[in-house]
Amino acid sequence: MIRSRAKDDSVRRRIEALGSSLSLPTVRKALGVLEGEHSSTRRGGSDDPMDVRVYEPGDEARLIDWKSSARMGRPMVTSHARSATSRVWLLCDVGREMTAGCARGDETAWQVAANGLRMFAALSLRRSDEVSLVFGDAKSITRLPFHGGFAQFERTLDAALDRDWSHGRNIDALLDYARRIRDRQALIVIATDELAFGKRHIQAMAALAATHPVVLISVSLANPFDPAGAARGLYDGSTGRRVPAMLRSARAAEDVDLHRRYVAAALDHELSRRGSWVVRAASSDMMFDSFVRLVSRSLSRSIRNQLRVSPTLGAAMEVGR
Repeated sequence: MIRSRAKDDSVRRRIEALGSSLSLPTVRKALGVLEGEHSSTRRGGSDDPMDVRVYEPGDEARLIDWKSSARMGRPMVTSHARSATSRVWLLCDVGREMTAGCARGDETAWQVAANGLRMFAALSLRRSDEVSLVFGDAKSITRLPFHGGFAQFERTLDAALDRDWSHGRNIDALLDYARRIRDRQALIVIATDELAFGKRHIQAMAALAATHPVVLISVSLANPFDPAGAARGLYDGSTGRRVPAMLRSARAAEDVDLHRRYVAAALDHELSRRGSWVVRAASSDMMFDSFVRLVSRSLSRSIRNQLRVSPTLGAAMEVGR
């Protein structure tokens, strides 16, 4: 079932407001932590120094110029130029399976996944990153290099998702495409549903996260065997037939949920130990909230890392006030 346009517009307005309300330093910091040591042409790298300025909350401790700080009597930061352009790759599973209903509300998996990609695009484009869209199903893998602002991104994404959804997924081909991205500092965002990955894909994702910064957008789907799903009128995605009542039971639903939780936990473990992230949600509203928490956690992690690098940083900041 397709949700109302009014609901869709509401979520999109929240995404656009998020991208415009965050300060540019906050955007850079949030995405920079997700990417690790991410190369760009903007300030904040480790090549030629550009200028020295007063330390601000959110700056990395490794950028503090201790000689200048001692001379000025307050923490000072050296800004540098980096050598390469920031790149963000947004990979979207557009197999027929993505038309499945979500665990919450009346959205399909591809609608929630698309809003997840919009959130990353809103911040990446504000940071003037080079954004590429890649769509993959069993028929083809298509790349759409993107140039323009967020409004143009939305039009490009909407046009690409206006399809008949007649081909199955090929998550292996999509992962293979991601592995072939040569820029090891480029952020790779993969959007799919929670059923796309089996046990054999966990190590493939771990291998990708070992070479690139990765964010997995995983959409939670409705459990077709949940007796409560009868009221929602669940249908089989391949045949279009309603799920028979004799197959819906609490025991079967629990078995399905258990398997999904196992795969989700394994993916979380393998990606987090390699510094990558998972954003998981069952609706666009939940996706938005999860994305905000991700940005908040990334900023908190950055602050904690700074304090570990420089235990006296807090005291120095107090002296400089």
